[in-house]
Amino acid sequence: MATADSPPSAAYGHSMAKRSALIIGAGHNGLVCAWYLARAGYRVEILETRDIVGGAAVTEEFHPGFRNSTASYTVGLLDPGIAKEMRLAEHGLTIVDRPVANFLPLDDRNYLVMGGGQSAEQVAKFSRADAAMLPEYERRLNAAASLLRYLTKTIPPNASGGLDDLFRAIGQARAALKLPLEAQRDAVDLFTRSAREFLDGFFESDPVKAVFGFDSVVGAYHSPDTPGSAYVLLHHVFNEVNGKPGTWGHAIGGMGAITQAMAAACRREGVTIRTDVPVGRVLVAKGKVEGVETAAGERIAADLVIGNVHPKRLLLEMVDPDALDPAFRKRMEHHVSGSGTFRMNVALSELPRFTCLPESSPHLSSGIIMAPSLDYMDRAFQDARAHGWSKQPIVEMLIPSTLDDSLAPEGAHVASLFCQQFDPALDWDVHRDAAIETILDCVEAHAPGFRASVVGKLALSPLDLERRFGLIGGDIFHGRMSLDQLWAMRPMLGIADHRMPVPGLYLCGSGAHPGGGVTGRPGRNAATAVIRDGRRFF
Repeated sequence: MATADSPPSAAYGHSMAKRSALIIGAGHNGLVCAWYLARAGYRVEILETRDIVGGAAVTEEFHPGFRNSTASYTVGLLDPGIAKEMRLAEHGLTIVDRPVANFLPLDDRNYLVMGGGQSAEQVAKFSRADAAMLPEYERRLNAAASLLRYLTKTIPPNASGGLDDLFRAIGQARAALKLPLEAQRDAVDLFTRSAREFLDGFFESDPVKAVFGFDSVVGAYHSPDTPGSAYVLLHHVFNEVNGKPGTWGHAIGGMGAITQAMAAACRREGVTIRTDVPVGRVLVAKGKVEGVETAAGERIAADLVIGNVHPKRLLLEMVDPDALDPAFRKRMEHHVSGSGTFRMNVALSELPRFTCLPESSPHLSSGIIMAPSLDYMDRAFQDARAHGWSKQPIVEMLIPSTLDDSLAPEGAHVASLFCQQFDPALDWDVHRDAAIETILDCVEAHAPGFRASVVGKLALSPLDLERRFGLIGGDIFHGRMSLDQLWAMRPMLGIADHRMPVPGLYLCGSGAHPGGGVTGRPGRNAATAVIRDGRRFF
């Protein structure tokens, strides 16, 4: 397979006169981009709206004595190469594995546990044929995922681009064609078919399809029957923790430990990070970027501006309309963004006891998926479309304090609830409390007594996620992960290579290729584009 893009040698950057780069947003991709630019000799400053570094990957106290990852809540997609190059472990980052991957409570007696060496035995409870199919499914999915792993580390070709874009298109097409024909066919299916269609080709039992199909709706406002939903499943399988592919883990100290380590690495390279500095607009003069103006009116000059924000915020709110083609602006207005996500953190006086598996065992340190079938997930979406939110929502619960005693007082615990489906267009100031009760009812049905154990909570509806983190429509991916907004179409055809329509303006956030998740790859790829432009033109 062809070699993925990588930032040009830092030695080159240090030989050129230092150029200045301003990055809007100190989320993980902004920090990654800043580090690579600083290593290449750029003078880098990051401006962050909030009073804390990390964007949506932060750890905060939400109830006296209780801390948790506020939004992003699990580790697995972080590029191990980025973590190694930035030496995040030296800056205090420790990631521990989940002892088992997932726990799926079904009813008062039945459940499915995946991972920890027991997947085949557990699946065989429901279907011996499915248990026998597991190795084949993993082999086929990993073969298709190898293409995705490669593409995530490349800059996509731009439509109507030049020779560089043509060569990139040829190189990336050759990588796809080098896959075995079976893997090519599976890749096409994953990019175009629904998760149900794809999983039906392998498995027969509802619980098994549910535990795999859950990944197809994570962060999305769609059904597992929606065409293209299989891609979101694929997007979540190139995970790796501590050198072990296909595993998930927990960062000691929460997700903020990742971004705090990144910030420390950046500061070591001379990056300036300023918090409580919201950017009002990007300054453009004579057809190119010349810096930014903060919301307080401070003007900061820079050779380059790189947005680690939602692409609609960057292009429609921060750039003067006169600097962009009207047809482009109109097209950007129709960029689809919105998630069915309702995020809760709860402080617990004790661990939950699930009726089907009441003892405290490794299943409480896994991803606990309360959605027993694809039909259940489809009904949740249809219910949300009809009524605003599902009366039987999809809930994944993690209890990170079982692996990390720094998050809660002794004997107490914290839990992350990642809940779907909740219409991002609803007036959540009106309906938030009712939705909270619906979510607690869902957990209570599987673990009686859970509601009584809740001593504090932080609830973030799609509207709250937008207000706090700038996630339009609560979209954790900065834009729908559908075929029309992926690869060379992300965020839009013609601006897929991180270079925005105004010279000197770039995009490094999850709205750029390869999309959402705490990977760091959009930030690294954007730095590559910036450095290459610096080599070419300056």
